[in-house]
Amino acid sequence: MTAFAEVIGDPIAQSKSPAIHGFWLGKLGIAAEYRRNHVRSPDLAGYLAQARSLPEWRGCNVTMPHKQAILPLLDRLAPEAERVGAVNTVVPSGDGGLTGHNTDVAGFLEPLRGDLGRSHYFRMARIIGTGGAARAIVAGLAAEGFTIVLAGRDPGKARAILDELAPEGEHHAIDIAHFAGPTDFPFDDREGFLDLIVNASPLGMRGQPPLAFDWSHAPPGSIAYDIVTDPVRTDFLRNAEAAGFRTIDGLSMLIGQAAAAFALFFGTPAPREDDAELRALLRA
Repeated sequence: MTAFAEVIGDPIAQSKSPAIHGFWLGKLGIAAEYRRNHVRSPDLAGYLAQARSLPEWRGCNVTMPHKQAILPLLDRLAPEAERVGAVNTVVPSGDGGLTGHNTDVAGFLEPLRGDLGRSHYFRMARIIGTGGAARAIVAGLAAEGFTIVLAGRDPGKARAILDELAPEGEHHAIDIAHFAGPTDFPFDDREGFLDLIVNASPLGMRGQPPLAFDWSHAPPGSIAYDIVTDPVRTDFLRNAEAAGFRTIDGLSMLIGQAAAAFALFFGTPAPREDDAELRALLRA
């Protein structure tokens, strides 16, 4: 029996996780596989029941729409998953139980570590989206001292997320339409500030509506970060670059969170020295 891990979701064909984990398994010469498994919501409990009985199953990554629905089906949650209230990685334990982890927080923060290691007078993040990934990003940035503006189609849902995950601080929930048109807001001097503009929604993904964001809403010196991976160079990032902003693409978070999951599945660190080659593979 060949050991394997997999990614589950609905839909699942677009997932790049098999390419990432397969690349690392090959580099390390590990005799294991990483698969994709199309699991619909009504079948989630049955999938986990079957997975528990497979000695070769090393765990799974969890994508839309299961990141929160899977919570009551697990035996325990790692602290980060409990704090975020969403799971993107499940691994079996020796007692037959299943533990839920959230590696999205670490994956999102990884390309920002250089910035976060410096002191700032003020940190602000404008985050678009209210799904499972957005929850991880809100939790991660709140812990790093950011004031958060969370935008969604339902500002009430955005407010509830902030109240749950970042109850301290003067955070703001707004309608996503607020960012669609231009603004003449006079930003103050941003020297010593750290400003992020984050698309944590599926808007701009292939097959999804575009994200309407006018870059007059971004303070000078902001970093534009899009977690969408298909396409890698989204219109959101292209427009940010045209406006003179630094950008971070979705592969950064995807590879970072996958590396944390890989160590949980296979008990060894991912070979990150090969990131450039992996990025080229994923963009091909």
